[in-house]
Amino acid sequence: MTLSDMSDTISLTLNGDTRRFMAGATVADLVRDIGLDPVKVAVERNLEIVPRSTLADVVLVDRDVLEIVHFVGGGQGDTWTVAGRTFNSRLIVGTGKYKDFEQNAAALVASGAEIITVAVRRVNVSDPNAPMLTDFIDPTKYTYLPNTAGCFDADSAIRTLRLAREAGGWDLVKLEVLGEAKTLYPDMRETLKATEVLANEGFLPMVYCVDDPIAAKQLEDAGAVAIMPLGAPIGSGLGIQNRVTIRLIVEGAKVPVLVDAGVGTASDAAVAMELGCDGVLMNTAIAEAKDPVAMAKAMKLAVEAGRIAYTSGRMGRRMYADPSSPLAGLI
Repeated sequence: MTLSDMSDTISLTLNGDTRRFMAGATVADLVRDIGLDPVKVAVERNLEIVPRSTLADVVLVDRDVLEIVHFVGGGQGDTWTVAGRTFNSRLIVGTGKYKDFEQNAAALVASGAEIITVAVRRVNVSDPNAPMLTDFIDPTKYTYLPNTAGCFDADSAIRTLRLAREAGGWDLVKLEVLGEAKTLYPDMRETLKATEVLANEGFLPMVYCVDDPIAAKQLEDAGAVAIMPLGAPIGSGLGIQNRVTIRLIVEGAKVPVLVDAGVGTASDAAVAMELGCDGVLMNTAIAEAKDPVAMAKAMKLAVEAGRIAYTSGRMGRRMYADPSSPLAGLI
């Protein structure tokens, strides 16, 4: 008889399914009961990660919601690859606008993202002991993607990424060269120039660009390892404004395509994936939500749902109704 066969039980939601389990049991008891080794899994309880070292100390209560995950062998998951590096999560998140680093770290965990964009900024020399992002988000566990946010010409973007490579050894980078401050639209002439220089210097630039199939192809030819067209202006939350051009970029690209900017809510992320994009990058949609951690979880699920919908193949569109039930034999 297992623990879950006992009569004095509570109700839990485990990986989306409801089940009964023994009252007073710990998370470690639950993990072992389903045949897993606690040292080989990660557990989320009510949207909060349970540190592996405390699994035996955390007592389950009625209506707890748990997610238990582990790593699977290659080929079993729906992975994607950029510049020879393979990832499981198709969601990339940023590090701006959070109330503090702790909230940022919690949202990152809830999102399931493996890549996180980071801005390159001057060290606070007046307080060298001030908290830093790396104190909360371990760069050995996540892929840091240095970006050039705030750069308005190719030279400053190139300089920024050279410093980033010196600081952390990063060659996979996110390039954005902005045209002006009101719209934060990319300056494509400067973006193309920077892409060519960076690629020649051995960088692997993932490039923010306008939603233009011709510009996207030019960037790919210049050495971009991923094309990142905007869905709408940065931080606007307007969602994808031009599905046609995003779809054309996806169809014409030989490198990954990720929507970058404009996502406001989970349905926007799902739309991006349904268009065939390889992933979605977002920051404000999560950071400015009333509950950033919960929104991060919603975005994770939306990206997964959109991807599954895309690979499933949606039904065709019709101009008129088509009844689900046959009319023959109608009483």
